[in-house]
Amino acid sequence: MSVLRYALAAGAALTAVAAVGAAQAQDFRPKAAGDIMLNVRITDVAPDAGDPIKLIATGADTGLKADVSDEVVPSVGLTYFLTDNWAVEAIATTTHHTIKATGPGTDLKVKDTWVLPPVVSLQYHFMPKAKFSPYLGAGVNYMLFYNGSDKNGFHLKVKNGFGTALQAGADIATSGPWSVNLDVKKVFFNTKATDTTSGLKSKVNLDPWVVSAGFGYKF
Repeated sequence: MSVLRYALAAGAALTAVAAVGAAQAQDFRPKAAGDIMLNVRITDVAPDAGDPIKLIATGADTGLKADVSDEVVPSVGLTYFLTDNWAVEAIATTTHHTIKATGPGTDLKVKDTWVLPPVVSLQYHFMPKAKFSPYLGAGVNYMLFYNGSDKNGFHLKVKNGFGTALQAGADIATSGPWSVNLDVKKVFFNTKATDTTSGLKSKVNLDPWVVSAGFGYKF
């Protein structure tokens, strides 16, 4: 989770810079019904995995755990304001992760895979007319695993599926339609990973933290 802590520190620094910029701004455009906001961000996707790997036939615990790597990627969010306070956001990005089997004396790469993890959220924006406008949101997520590459003789199948998400963030207006955006999501998603060669399986609770910082523009 070191990347996550780094992203949070970077976000705090951006907040301080944006606060100074906002104080110096001569004008800014507040949030309003009908606005469309485009956010371009740098995003850290940090899965919170570590679930036990078991034998398919007996369900016996192997003593190994499934580990999924973090990834830092660009992302895009599009928000439509239904009212001054209520909005709907859709985010899009794609991430690349390495799945490993880990345990005492074991650190074995099982699969590299790409993931398409869109999230659609309903948000409530506090103080939409202020330069600093925080928000909360909740939504749904879909995880699509694609272009996987099996490693070390494994043949791992990872199941696609739906999850849920909670969200908190803030927009800090700078000048005109521009703003700085900080956003944190917690996605709740579990999947089944099954290896058809070795007879191993794991129910993996990915539950990633999705931490982002970037810039927004209102149309």
